Amino acid sequence: KRAERRGLKSLHADELLRLPLLYRDCASSLSVARSISLDANLVAYLEALAGRAYFVVYGTRARFGELLARFLWRQFPAAVCAAWLPILFSVALLLVGVGMGWAMTAADSSWFDAFVSADLAQGRTPAASRAELAESLFDTPPPAERLAAFASFLFENNARIGMMCFALGALIGAPVVVLLIYNGLALGAMCAVFDGQGLALEFLAWLSVHGTTELLAVAICGGAGFHLAGAMIDPGRRSRLAALAAHGRRAAALAVGAVGMLLLAALIEGFVRQLITDTAWRLAIGGFMLVAWCAYFAGLGRADRGSSA
Repeated sequence: KRAERRGLKSLHADELLRLPLLYRDCASSLSVARSISLDANLVAYLEALAGRAYFVVYGTRARFGELLARFLWRQFPAAVCAAWLPILFSVALLLVGVGMGWAMTAADSSWFDAFVSADLAQGRTPAASRAELAESLFDTPPPAERLAAFASFLFENNARIGMMCFALGALIGAPVVVLLIYNGLALGAMCAVFDGQGLALEFLAWLSVHGTTELLAVAICGGAGFHLAGAMIDPGRRSRLAALAAHGRRAAALAVGAVGMLLLAALIEGFVRQLITDTAWRLAIGGFMLVAWCAYFAGLGRADRGSSA
């Protein structure tokens, strides 16, 4: 009871040494009672006692805060460093999509409607004037309620995209390629619209505030999907199911960490980006976030892999 209420730290050294011995005695008594005892209450008591003791002896001793800190400072950055090649491939696919969308929309504006939905465009179309496009970049910040709703919508949308990249990785990775390129096409089409009105730098600054976090998170989800695809394509000496299970643990860490990044990106997009309208400051914030993420992954991820080795 004392261990359940106050944790193992409440036990003395001699009690900690006796605990596993008492647990084995309890399990042995339960086995005997099940074989020869006619007292159902005794069997039920020993079963309950053995179950409670099991979680004390073998259960997790870490609290939620400790588990979260371990994930953020060790597991997530280590998983990113271990899967750097598929993540880099995802970044390349996004950039390919951006280049294609930019070039195709600049050459023929009718491509814009094929790449960008009306909900995403929000009036920022090839038909918009320079003044209208500039107003979307530097307009007066909306009320806090609208900012919160906008941040919630962005997180839901971005998380859905990221989870699709992760989940579709088991299908040999082909759908992930299509999804990443398609998202790049939409971004490139938007760039072409603003570039056509001489606002390319302002749009990239507007985008960079949250985009360095958001696009990196999407690329990490894509990397998780490709990591799963690697288990399906080349399982090695293991069965594909066993390889998928082994790769799935690292891919899951990538996906969970990326969702946290998407949440942060949504908050930045819904609040910080709308409240800061200076182009130089926007570029500085976006650049700082990119450098900070790279330092986080490279520093903590390599350190954890080195200590594990």
